[in-house]
Amino acid sequence: MSLPEEDLTCSVCCDIFKDPVLLPCSHSFCRDCLKQCWDTGVRGCPICRKKGPTSSPTSNLALKNVCEALQEVKRQNSEDRTNCGLHGEKLKLFCLVDRQPICVVCQSSKLHKNHECLPTEEALLDCKNELEGSRKILQEKLESLKRIHGTSAEMFTYIKNQTLKTQKTIRSQFEQLHQALYDEESARLAALEKEEEEKIAMIKERIKKYSEEALSVTEIISVIERQLLEENIVLLKNFKATQDRSKDMMPALNTTSGLLIDVSKHLSNLKYRVWEKLLDKVDYTPVTLDPNTAHPCLVLSDDLTSLHYSKQPSRCPDTPERFHMSAEVVGMTALDSGSHRWVVETGSNLDWFLGVASSSASRNAEISARPENGFWTLCFRAGELRAMTSSPTLLTVSKMPKQVKVQLDYNKGLVSFLDPADKSLIYEFTQTFKEPLFPYFYTQSSHPLRIMPEKVLITAESC
Repeated sequence: MSLPEEDLTCSVCCDIFKDPVLLPCSHSFCRDCLKQCWDTGVRGCPICRKKGPTSSPTSNLALKNVCEALQEVKRQNSEDRTNCGLHGEKLKLFCLVDRQPICVVCQSSKLHKNHECLPTEEALLDCKNELEGSRKILQEKLESLKRIHGTSAEMFTYIKNQTLKTQKTIRSQFEQLHQALYDEESARLAALEKEEEEKIAMIKERIKKYSEEALSVTEIISVIERQLLEENIVLLKNFKATQDRSKDMMPALNTTSGLLIDVSKHLSNLKYRVWEKLLDKVDYTPVTLDPNTAHPCLVLSDDLTSLHYSKQPSRCPDTPERFHMSAEVVGMTALDSGSHRWVVETGSNLDWFLGVASSSASRNAEISARPENGFWTLCFRAGELRAMTSSPTLLTVSKMPKQVKVQLDYNKGLVSFLDPADKSLIYEFTQTFKEPLFPYFYTQSSHPLRIMPEKVLITAESC
């Protein structure tokens, strides 16, 4: 029975025994390994620490023979690996088609006939270079996976924070709507109560007036009844005065019209009229910013309608859609047809780009915002206004606009920039668009760029 290789291994050098010696404790070691241990001054067994012999230890011939036999088997196996398994010849060639070592007989066989081959020495260098290239690619992939793993862990926390912040903003905006509805409800209930008080006061005044008139009428009736009991001449003498007095007390026309609550005024199209009034308190912006694309140095408002630059970058995940190189951000909605327009208030901002960017425009490289790179923009920097054509075009304006209107007609291939104050055209790009576009913004100023709200018009469609 053959022994396991671990039983033929020296416990000092951890290799197969070479010239093994046997100690009285029955432990064996390589002669040189034992000598090195004993040279340290302790002449004992390295395993059990029992005292060793004073003379040179005895060679373990049986173990030596077994170890030499094992080494011979290993040598033969090694030689077998360098020989062709089919023909027993040395593997001296490398087939470039099948990408495996072959012998000269294999080269002449049908299996490899007409295949291009190289000597193994030459092929070895090429294969090592190729493997080294693969190793580098895999190493880069490993590093990328490590970064993704780290980013994923950060993203978990970031998503939690995003959720909490978004929840807070949603609650805040709904609280504003709730408050506006509550204020409108209170105002309408107060108007109803006021009308009720006015109508009741009118009724009370009328009741008082009618009571006084009833008392006067009662007195006149009494006078007439007494006159009827008088002598004829006396009745005739007083007739005109009594009759005139009675005519003054003739029943008046019923004037109770308009005394009821005007219910229709309070309830007619109530929900619609309240909603219409709330629109005056609610802003609508045609473009909102996508925070997931914003460079870490950009700070966006909670309603996603303004941006400004900060020297302190925020901690946010490094995702593919985010701009990594400069302070840029795009709108949340892709535009791939029709006409669109939005007005941006530049105010005191002295460093900005505005316009549109194609969906394929690079977000992880520092490139110019020009048409050949998928950008159609207007730039204001160093006190000069330029259209970012392939060679930037310096523009002359009578006064620098505080607002810029960006107008896109996708189907006609037009990107226009106008001054909303006088509706004058600043510059216009002409291009045939072949992919979706996003509203584009850049600034490196702490003064904000703000997308202006638009007036909402309501129309009712008749049946």
